[in-house]
Amino acid sequence: MSDDPKLVALRKGFLEFLVLRIISGASVYAADILKKLAATDFASQEGTLYPLLSRLRREGLLDYQWQESDTGPPRKYYRLTSRGAEQLAAFQAYWAHLNQTIQSLGE
Repeated sequence: MSDDPKLVALRKGFLEFLVLRIISGASVYAADILKKLAATDFASQEGTLYPLLSRLRREGLLDYQWQESDTGPPRKYYRLTSRGAEQLAAFQAYWAHLNQTIQSLGE
C-alpha cells in the first residue's frame, strides 16, 4: 500500500462504498467491519469508522439494533436501510461505469 497522498485520498473516498458493501451481506458489528477492512488496503481505525457509521445513519443509509453479547455488554449491529441499498446499487453502477471507461481509454 502506497502512502502517496493522491492514493490515500482515493482510498478514503472508497471507504463509504466498502462499508456499505460489507454491511449489505448481513447485520454486522463495527469490530467485524474493521476486521474485514484490515485484510485490505482499506484498513481503518475506530476513529475513522465510527464517525462514518454515524454519518451514514444520519443520512438514513444505515440503521442498527442492539444485541446481547456472550462476552460483554450489548453490541450495536448495523444493517442497510432501503435507502442504503439504493446508494450501494448506485455506487456499484458508477464503479462499473468507471471501470468500463478506464478500460476503453486504454485501448
